[in-house]
Amino acid sequence: MPDVPPLLRHLSLRFTLMAVLSASIFASFSTWGRAQDHEQERETSHLLAILFDSGRLVVGMNQELINDASKGNKGFTPAVFEKQVLKVFEQRTGINLSNSSDKVPAMARPLLDRLLEESKKTIETYQTPINIPGIRYKGLIPATFGTETASRFQSWSGIYLRQIAPEKYLRNAKNKPDQYEADVLKALAEQASAAGEAQPKWEITDGGHTLRLMLPLYYSKACLDCHGEPKGQRDITGYPREGAKEGELGGAISVKLPLK
Repeated sequence: MPDVPPLLRHLSLRFTLMAVLSASIFASFSTWGRAQDHEQERETSHLLAILFDSGRLVVGMNQELINDASKGNKGFTPAVFEKQVLKVFEQRTGINLSNSSDKVPAMARPLLDRLLEESKKTIETYQTPINIPGIRYKGLIPATFGTETASRFQSWSGIYLRQIAPEKYLRNAKNKPDQYEADVLKALAEQASAAGEAQPKWEITDGGHTLRLMLPLYYSKACLDCHGEPKGQRDITGYPREGAKEGELGGAISVKLPLK
């Protein structure tokens, strides 16, 4: 093989390094571009998950009132529920949904409005049992609220929205995770509960046709009334407590959006 002049060897090496660097930069920008392309879908799915979970939180916050057998009319109306949900949602996102000028992705606004309406309908369907005195368990807990609201919203929108639970904490077969969700839950369970707002996990699947987002749910102190100790003792719903600990992963809100 003939000798290559030093200058040519230098230029060849420089060209090779530039080509590798260019390819690396291109790959980085391509990945960034794909993320930017789906920014609206990602934000929409995140806001849907937070609004949905905010409804669950408000039901939990009012659980003692709802189950108070000494009272008749509790005053926990759909309007009261809505006001509290909007407050919780704004605390978590900084977005006031009552203000139409607040910045929300265009595709998210009608979906959020409809999810809120379906959430209020769930509260409306429980008004009679809630306001009957002498009965402690009214059937309305965060889990039943979530299952019924998600089903109603999905029927209207066609958007996959569910609350799911790990196998060891699964009470309702409707909340059983699919294989993708089970794998993500397993990974999330290995992480410690972080202070502040739980961070969602999102991924583009199905060859780029679907965006999947999961918002982890960690057990708070209030959750342990039903899910904590003593393990095996029945809670107000009649289910045996699971012996869960505060801060432990209890499930997730799962959203699946089709991509164009």
